[in-house]
Amino acid sequence: MKDYAHTLWLTGLSASGKTTLAYALAEALAARGVTSEVLDGDAVRQELSRDLGFSRDDRRENIRRVAHRCRQLNAAGTWAIAALISPYRDDREQARQTVGASRFIEVYLATPLTVCEARDPKGLYRRARAGDIAHFTGISDAYEAPLNPDLQFDTAARSLAQCVAATTQLLDAGSAGPLPKDVR
Repeated sequence: MKDYAHTLWLTGLSASGKTTLAYALAEALAARGVTSEVLDGDAVRQELSRDLGFSRDDRRENIRRVAHRCRQLNAAGTWAIAALISPYRDDREQARQTVGASRFIEVYLATPLTVCEARDPKGLYRRARAGDIAHFTGISDAYEAPLNPDLQFDTAARSLAQCVAATTQLLDAGSAGPLPKDVR
């Protein structure tokens, strides 16, 4: 089973639905008897990367640390589900190389900025537009969309269940799978 574990790397703007999808995918994997760990951007910033800010170099280091943790999890036979904005293509590519390209599955949540701003559960977009938050992705800092993600979802147009189903379908059909069927 150690050779089986992969990393699902969920990328997209703040409030695009990364964390919600990450935990739903973890539940879907668990229902099939697959062990996984979610590395959520907010939690990572409070634990693994609490010493980092949001400059380009700090973001790069945050991604590097998460990618190394994903590689460790995969080596131990545990799926990693990273839910991070990870705004820069070159940083995501470095994460892919760190994890191993054959174990890295990029999922882009292409939810429009207007939808993310309307959701804004923490008021971050409002604060960024007011100038209270510097280097905020999508407002005062760039987000470089993936050019060839393994999956792409607009969570304003697709339900959570549809996103989970499409992801598990890809895993069942791809090099990561097939996933074990429900073990209940």
